Amino acid sequence: MAVLSIKSKFRGPAPSADPSQADIIDETLDLFRANSLFRNFEIKGPADRLLIVLILFVSDCLAKIGSARTVPSQIEATKLLNTLAVDNFPVPGDANFSLNAHYASPASRADADYLRQYLTQVRQELAARLIERLYADGTGKPSKWWMSFQKRRFMSRSLGA
Repeated sequence: MAVLSIKSKFRGPAPSADPSQADIIDETLDLFRANSLFRNFEIKGPADRLLIVLILFVSDCLAKIGSARTVPSQIEATKLLNTLAVDNFPVPGDANFSLNAHYASPASRADADYLRQYLTQVRQELAARLIERLYADGTGKPSKWWMSFQKRRFMSRSLGA
């Protein structure tokens, strides 16, 4: 899996990206709705593997917001998704990682820890930017155009279970 530079407000091992250029998180959010309709996805390189994991995480985020008892406010949604981003999650090589067939396991324990830290930072940044887009209209409710994808599963998969 590629370790790409990102524009981040969160501490972590990810390299810093040029603020004027789009990063993998921007690409994930821009392509999420179109890609979530795909059942198959051709992997052309390590960046595509990271994109798949991030698209599946966005899907899990939308499902988490949609499963709340009441429609969460922007602050409540931020708390929900930040908790989801930092919760313990499987990485390639773990027994319960749902896409192990498509990902190489990290070479060492140190590499696995680095990958977990990197993915935690990327997930936190992705959750923060997703909230900005979900609540961009100022109504205090998530966008129905985004929430309509909460039940769609990219490649019929989920990272959650």
